[in-house]
Amino acid sequence: MPITAVLFDLDGTLVDNMHIHVDEWVKQAEAHRSGATREQIGHQWAGKKNEELIPLMLGREATAAELRDIAHAKETGYRARAESELAEVPGTTALLERLRAAGLKLAVATAAPAENRRLALDGRLKLGRFFDVVVGPEGAVRGKPSPDIFLACTKALEVAPRDCIVFEDAVNGVKAGLAAGARVAAVTTTHDEATLRAIGASWVMRDYLHVPEELEQLLVRSARGA
Repeated sequence: MPITAVLFDLDGTLVDNMHIHVDEWVKQAEAHRSGATREQIGHQWAGKKNEELIPLMLGREATAAELRDIAHAKETGYRARAESELAEVPGTTALLERLRAAGLKLAVATAAPAENRRLALDGRLKLGRFFDVVVGPEGAVRGKPSPDIFLACTKALEVAPRDCIVFEDAVNGVKAGLAAGARVAAVTTTHDEATLRAIGASWVMRDYLHVPEELEQLLVRSARGA
């Protein structure tokens, strides 16, 4: 079945920044005497909205003030580092150029707040120019692994989920893409290949310099009708 659109997660999928996020969440966990571990933060909770993640970190319901203040402290710390440390996953720009040339519609589906999105998409990496649609956490009722954010993208692009491929790095993201009805490709920036395949990723690669030939053909050649 030909592909008409490709939906990308942002953090850990387009940009190699998950280590910064995890570091800053760990700081917040320590500051609030939480027992949350790096494993939980980086692997189990990746893809969730801040307002979903913070109660998990605290181990209880959070007040509105706590949600606001913890999210602000974490994101401020993240952006201070990301200004100088943010880098694309190797091969990202070249892949996006190929997909654009093939006439595919492109979207970003991310739990990142607006300022973080601007930093990655409109900052020095200039990735935003490739995308038709960007949907953030405000555009979906539930965070990943719920499919809401990917379904919001397909609605905005006016495409069927079955005609899309989702690119992800996190377990919750892969689950969300599959729940939306799309096929999923994954990069191993956050999890190993065995983990990503076990939950249903059809293709796994370490970066976009190593896109499997079968996936490359599906994305580019079939889109051009070759």
